[in-house]
Amino acid sequence: MDKIKTILIGSVGSSELVLEEMIKNHFFPELVFSLDEAYAKKVSSFVSLTEKAEEHKIPYRKFKNINDKENVELIAAIQPDYIFVIGLSQLVKKDIINLAKEGVIGYHPTALPEYRGRAAIPWQIVLGVRHSKCSLFFIDEGMDSGDIIGQEDFIINEDDYANDVITSSRQALRKLLKKTILNIKTGKINAKSQNEEDATYLLKRSPEDGRINWHDSLDNIHKLIRASSRPFPGAFTYYNGKSKFIIWKAEKVENNKYIGFPGQIARYTNDYIDVICSDGILRVFEYDKGDIIKITIGNKFI
Repeated sequence: MDKIKTILIGSVGSSELVLEEMIKNHFFPELVFSLDEAYAKKVSSFVSLTEKAEEHKIPYRKFKNINDKENVELIAAIQPDYIFVIGLSQLVKKDIINLAKEGVIGYHPTALPEYRGRAAIPWQIVLGVRHSKCSLFFIDEGMDSGDIIGQEDFIINEDDYANDVITSSRQALRKLLKKTILNIKTGKINAKSQNEEDATYLLKRSPEDGRINWHDSLDNIHKLIRASSRPFPGAFTYYNGKSKFIIWKAEKVENNKYIGFPGQIARYTNDYIDVICSDGILRVFEYDKGDIIKITIGNKFI
């Protein structure tokens, strides 16, 4: 049997995970494309693939835009059977899709066709999704719309933060990759088309979408904090309407003691800050107060 030629393109932790599994399963790519760190400032949880590729003597190339002519020519010269595009915010154009003899494989941490699109981890937390799947699928010119190669379940717990969900989804991805690599080696890939009637779409989220509305429910505020936490920019508010205050971790507490307005500080200690919400108290215990010098009980987050 002829050797199966693959290429890996990526820029984040899930990209590195795929490279690790390829190496573990003796399924070495012909070439690894790693986003150049000079262009990675806006990429949450950026990971360079160059060190691991070099360690295992796998050829690699740094890139700014994967669709640049020189990258396309490199891929064409290899004549790959499969191209894995994992953890890349850039859309791969038709020029590259057409170069993979068997197809371009993508990854999405949702139960496709549900929740196609952007910011899948934060959106699922905000939406209160508890049972999800990671999906490997063939990339086409649509948005996460290609045939599904396989899926693996993972759970989003009630108090999980973004990093917790990322960890759970990647554990599921490891399991799925082992099965998929074996199926590729044995010629048993059996991809199934997605039902377009079941498709839903997640639109992009920006840092501004992490702004807390203190008149919202305590549960929704807590979801926003968990969804926006590291490696994302963080949920935020303004102290006295002036200085930005980022909340990384918090918990919900029953309020049977304090009367005040949503966003008003009820208690401040060395360990936490209690903030009044419309239906309870948000206890904030990990935060970045920026240039705020003094926090005073009774003052407000706006």
